[in-house]
This record gives sequence, C-alpha cells and structure tokens, in this order.
Amino acid sequence: MKPHKIKTLRRRRRKIGVRKSVFGVATRPRLTVYRSLKQIYAQIIDDMDGKTLVSWSTVQAKISVGGNVAAATEVGKQLAEKAKAAGITKVQFDRNGFKYHGRIKALADGAREAGLDF
Repeated sequence: MKPHKIKTLRRRRRKIGVRKSVFGVATRPRLTVYRSLKQIYAQIIDDMDGKTLVSWSTVQAKISVGGNVAAATEVGKQLAEKAKAAGITKVQFDRNGFKYHGRIKALADGAREAGLDF
C-alpha cells in the first residue's frame, strides 16, 4: 500500500474514535475542523438536527496564504464571533482525526480567545 493511503486510513481510524465520544446537541454543538494543504475550514454543527449552524474558512476570509498558523488563528477568532452572534457560547471540539498541533491548535486557541468555551 502507498504511504499516502496508509496516512489517510490512520486519520480515518482516529476520526471514528473521536466521533464515538463527540456528539453535538443544541445546547453544546460540535466544532469540527478540516485542514487541507492550502486552506483550513471550521463548522459548528448540531448533530441532532444534522445542520450546520455556523461555518468559516480561509477561503471565505479571503486570506491569501491560508495554510499557516496565523490564518488558522484568524479563522478561529472570526468563527467564534459569528457563533456568539448566533447565540452559541459552548461547543465540543472535534479535531476530525488530525493531531492537536499546529494549525488545529491555533484555530482552537483563536476560538477560545474570542470567547468560545470548550
């Protein structure tokens, strides 16, 4: 098997393990993060209704270099501001199988700094 496929399979296994314990409800929705090589995306989801309540990404923010820690921090701050405007203050963090390091950690820290509680 090719190395990139093994890496993808490992991330899928971690994702399944995390999703067993993290489930977003109306009072505490799930903040999920997806990281690609060039961009980072974040959504706040209510799993009971299956709806995305708030989303934000480096594409929407029109950040020229979306694949760095500074961009991830900015996305976290802007997502938290949109969430507070929608009346969301507490969330459960779903790292989506990614390691809690680098851009994922920066997004989480930015969201915490802007007022989200998790």
